[in-house]
Amino acid sequence: MDAILEYVLDRITWLVPLLLSLSVHEWAHAWAASQLGDQTAARQGRLTVDPLAHIDPVGTFLLPMLGVPFGWAKPVPVQPNNFRADVSLRIGMLWTAAAGPLSNLVLGLASGLAYGLAVRSGFSGGLTEALYTMAMLNALLAVFNLVPVPPLDGSRIFDGLCPARLRPAWDRVQALGPLLLVGVVAVPFVLGMSPFTPVLHVVAGWLTVVAGG
Repeated sequence: MDAILEYVLDRITWLVPLLLSLSVHEWAHAWAASQLGDQTAARQGRLTVDPLAHIDPVGTFLLPMLGVPFGWAKPVPVQPNNFRADVSLRIGMLWTAAAGPLSNLVLGLASGLAYGLAVRSGFSGGLTEALYTMAMLNALLAVFNLVPVPPLDGSRIFDGLCPARLRPAWDRVQALGPLLLVGVVAVPFVLGMSPFTPVLHVVAGWLTVVAGG
C-alpha cells in the first residue's frame, strides 16, 4: 500500500506541473490568435489558463499517470482566414504557433528563478520539487515543440519562414508528418537515449547555479 501511495504522489507531483504548463501553452496560442483577429478559440472558452478547458483525457491525464514522460492537451482551434487583413496567413500562423513554446520558455525561466529563491530562502520539499519540475518540464516542452515536424509548432514556424525554393520539399515532409512524429517520440525509447537530454543537463546546471550550488 505504501508503494502504491508513493507512486500516486510521485505521479501527481509530475501531473500538476504538466497540467499548468500545457494550459499556459494552449492559452498562449489562443491569445496570439485573438490578438491577430481570430476569436475562434476565445468563443470556445479556450482563452484561459484553466486546465479544465484544455485537458485531453489521454494525453493530459492517462499517459502521465501511467508514467509516460510526455503529454499533450487539446489543440487550440485557429482559423487563419479570420486574421486581420494586414496579417498574412503564413505569418499569422507562425506567430500563433511560436506563442506556445515562447510561453513555456517564459514559464520555465520564472519557475527556475522562483526555485532558486525558494532554495536560498531555506524552503525544501514539495514546493522546491514542484518548481524544479516546472522549470525542467517547460524547457523540454519548449524545445520539443520547436522541432519542425508536423503537427508540432516548429512545423508552422518553419512553414512561415520557408523560402519558395524549398517549398516542394517541405510539402513532402509535411505529408509524412504523422510518421515523422512517431519517430521523434519512439526513437529515444528504442535507442535508450534522447536528443533532448543535453537540454535537460543545461537546465539542471542552470538551476544549480540559481540555487546557489
